[in-house]
Amino acid sequence: MYAVARNLRISHKKANLVAGLVRKKNVEEALAILEYTPKKAAGMIAKVIASAAANAVNTFKQDKKDLYIKEIVVNEGVTMKRSVPISRGRMHPILKRSCHVTIKLESKVVEPKVTKKEKVKTEKVKVETPTKEVKTEVKVKTVTK
Repeated sequence: MYAVARNLRISHKKANLVAGLVRKKNVEEALAILEYTPKKAAGMIAKVIASAAANAVNTFKQDKKDLYIKEIVVNEGVTMKRSVPISRGRMHPILKRSCHVTIKLESKVVEPKVTKKEKVKTEKVKVETPTKEVKTEVKVKTVTK
């Protein structure tokens, strides 16, 4: 269960600072944190988290309350190169950076472990009828601790 946002117009370093706030947190808690974070990247990352949660609920039939953020990866995207003219006919470069954000979710619901070992014993039972004898096997489950 994941979601990806590509070519977000923010530096990967700035986006990674905000992503660090919500790593390994519950989805609802992470969205609440990002709602009150005064950074440009907070809204972008909140949108990706909401998308990943919607994917988990609609596609994989998960409960939103049980989801947590397993992994957030912020990679460097394409860099648009612009320039500003300065004196003597020279130029200074301006690098407009972008990033890719990948968010993976997982459910915290743990399946119960079986602690008791089950042994199956087979017992042979003879059933007699007036015309012929019939042999049948019956499996009986006994639980041993």
